[in-house]
Amino acid sequence: MAHGSTRPTSRDVAQAAGVSQAAVSLVLGDKWRGRVSEATAERVREAARRLDYRPNLAARNLRLGRTRTVLLVVPALTTEFFAGVYTGAARIAAQHGFGVVLYPSPEGIGPARDPFASAQAALDGVIASSMAADALTAIRGDQLPLVMLDSDPEGSLGAATVNLDITDGVRQVAEYLLALGHRRFLHLAADVASWTFDVRARELDTRLGTVPGTSLLTVRAPISIEGALTAAATALSAEGPRPTAIICDDDKLAAGAYKAVRRLGLRIPDDISVTGLDDLALATAIDPELTTVRLDAELFGERGMQALLAVLEGRTPKEGDIPVQLVVRGSTAPPSTP
Repeated sequence: MAHGSTRPTSRDVAQAAGVSQAAVSLVLGDKWRGRVSEATAERVREAARRLDYRPNLAARNLRLGRTRTVLLVVPALTTEFFAGVYTGAARIAAQHGFGVVLYPSPEGIGPARDPFASAQAALDGVIASSMAADALTAIRGDQLPLVMLDSDPEGSLGAATVNLDITDGVRQVAEYLLALGHRRFLHLAADVASWTFDVRARELDTRLGTVPGTSLLTVRAPISIEGALTAAATALSAEGPRPTAIICDDDKLAAGAYKAVRRLGLRIPDDISVTGLDDLALATAIDPELTTVRLDAELFGERGMQALLAVLEGRTPKEGDIPVQLVVRGSTAPPSTP
């Protein structure tokens, strides 16, 4: 095939068979009788075979769905965030007669092999978080109509990408802490190779870099309270001026930072301010309550499902990132020492 690794489209089949895309649609959708000739139908089928074209990738064949089942691939269900994504996706799916199957991709263990006898035969489409992208190839989900969540729109595997405005969330945190007078920052970063965490680091560096006299130390930790505690305690015990604010990639990391701060005999926010990102239930369970960025997980799931329905129906999904909001609580205050 002359197209290299590019997947063949119905347009390629139409060109190879010397017919219109509408004719390809009719033949591969088995609606051609009485509308195109037997010879034309055979020519289309032959071209599709030769190009190794899979009709189940074509949106027009999926307008009504085959099983009306969608797979939602997420990282291991370690926070309620992805439960919210599922709830939102399932709500929209139900309104359109679709079901959503949840497939966690356990971190560090790798995905289980193909959760169905044949994922492709059983599914109409896939919605996947960038953190679970490795699981896609294992279940061949990248060969189905695919919507990516929390992913680089430039390098996305999917037909559509839906994102929260994480860049703006980080900007809101940075500008708020700078306005309070903070200049020495510790970034407690999630040790996960994912676009969404790269965005946090890049935006934080950009925002803090615009103000003279700021310093930024970045320390990576696994997304666990224990991991964050160890990383934060080590960073805060280092020689030199102590950071006055800890910016955490997520609320679970912030909870670990709280424990590290207390272990060192320091107080939040008197000695050090802490911020999170997510606004999980955890954010109001810890004391003082956590200043964090609220991400609407359910709306995220809804938009992901709406985008997949658009892809299946050959429509253009809604564009624009989902707004996020800084929620100021008791974990932040002006620095006690300049």
